[in-house]
Amino acid sequence: MPSDRLMLGVAILAAVGGAALAGIGFSGSYSALRDLGFRHGFRDFSYAFPIGVDAGIVALLAMDLHLIRKGAPAPWLRLLAHGFTAATIYFNAASAGPLLANPTGTAMHAVIPIMFVAVVEAGRRLVIRITRIEAGHGRDGVPLHRWVLAPWPSFRMYRRMRLNGIASYERAVELERERLVYRVMLEREHGGDWHKAPAEQRLPLTMERFGLSVDEALALPAEAEEAARLRAERRQAFEAEVTVRAAARAAELEIAKLRTAGRVQAAGYEVGAETATAKAHAHARTVAAGREAEATERLDQAEAVMAAAAAEQEAAEARQRAAETDRTAAEMEQAVAEIRQRAAEADRDAADAARTAADQKYAAETARRAAAEARAHAAETELRAVEAEDAAKLTPAARATRKVARMILADGAGNPEAVTLQTIADALDVSLATASQRRSDAVDLLADGYRPTVPTR
Repeated sequence: MPSDRLMLGVAILAAVGGAALAGIGFSGSYSALRDLGFRHGFRDFSYAFPIGVDAGIVALLAMDLHLIRKGAPAPWLRLLAHGFTAATIYFNAASAGPLLANPTGTAMHAVIPIMFVAVVEAGRRLVIRITRIEAGHGRDGVPLHRWVLAPWPSFRMYRRMRLNGIASYERAVELERERLVYRVMLEREHGGDWHKAPAEQRLPLTMERFGLSVDEALALPAEAEEAARLRAERRQAFEAEVTVRAAARAAELEIAKLRTAGRVQAAGYEVGAETATAKAHAHARTVAAGREAEATERLDQAEAVMAAAAAEQEAAEARQRAAETDRTAAEMEQAVAEIRQRAAEADRDAADAARTAADQKYAAETARRAAAEARAHAAETELRAVEAEDAAKLTPAARATRKVARMILADGAGNPEAVTLQTIADALDVSLATASQRRSDAVDLLADGYRPTVPTR
C-alpha cells in the first residue's frame, strides 16, 4: 500500500539520518573533548578520554535495554547514562572557553552533542516500545492534543488508566463516553440530578475511579448475591459433612465400648467357671479322703460332678452372651458403613450442585452481557435520535410521537398493539388519552417511512 511504502521510506530516512548525525556528533565531540583534555593536562590519555565518555553512555544505555528485555530493569543505569550525557554536553560547551564569556561558541559546541544524545534517546525509546509490545506490556498514553485542550479531564483519565491498568487509550475513551451517556440518561430520568437515583443505579458513577464499565458496575450487586449464596451453600455442605463425621466417630466409639464390655464379661464368666471347677475338685478329694465307705464316696463324687457341670453350663452361657455382643457390634459396623456411604452420596450430590450452579452462573453472565449490549445499543440509538430531533428543532409533540415510534420498533417489533397505552403514558408522563393520540400519530409516522438513525458498528 502507498502508506506502507511511505512509512518504510520515512523509517529508512530516519535511520540513515540518525546514523549520520550520530557519526558527526561523535566526531565533533571527540575533537572537542580531546583538545579539552590536552588543556587540562591529560596528555596522551586525551586521545582515549572522549571515547571512554561516549562509549560509557552507549554501554550504560545498552545494559539498561538488556535488563529491561530480561524483565529486571535497573533505573540507576539510565540515570548514570544521563549524567554522562550532561557531562559530555558540558565538556563540549566548555571547550570553547568560559561558558558566559562566549555564548555563541558555547552553543555551537553543545548543539552537536545534544543532537547525538537526542538520536540515542530516540533509538532507546523505540527499542523499549518494541520490547514491551513483544512482551505483551504495550501501553498507550493520553495524546498531547488532549492535554492541551482539556488538561484536568486528561489528568483524571491518565490517573484512572495508571491506577486501574487500562492499557488502551481507546478503551479509556470508550469507558468515559459510556459513563457520560449513562449519567445523561440518569439526569433525564431523575429531573436533572443523578444523585437522586437509587444507590444501585448510581454504581457506574460511584465506581468510576476503579475503571469499571457501566455493565460491570451494574452487575456488582448480582455478583455479590451470587457469591454470598455460594458461600452459604459451601458452609451448609461443610456443616453437614462435620455432622456425618461426628456421628460416625460416635458410632465407632460406642462399638469399641460394647466390644470391651463383652470381652470383660466373658472373661469374668470364664474365671468364675474355672474357680467353681477347682473348688469342686478340691472338695471331692477332701470327701474321698475322709470317707471310708464306698457309697458315701460315690455320693460326694456325684455332687462334685454336678457342681462342675453347673459351672460348665454357666461358662457356656457366658460364651453365648459374648457371641451376641459380637453380632451387635457387627450390626453397628454395618450401620456406620451405611452412614459413610450416604455421606459419599451427599458429597457427590453437592459436587453436582456446584457444577450446576457454575453452569447457571455462566449462562446468567452471558445473558447479562447480551442484555447490557442491547441496552447500550438502544441507548446509543435513542441518543442519536434525540440529537437529530434537537438539530431539527421539533416541537415537544413531534418529539413524543417519534419516541413512541421508536418504542414500537424496539419493544413491539413494529406492532403498535404490542406497546400498551399505559407503557406509553408512563414513558411520556401523559394521560391515557394523550398516549392513545401519540400512538396513532406514531403509526402514521411509521407508515410514512420514519426510521430512527441507527449507529454504525
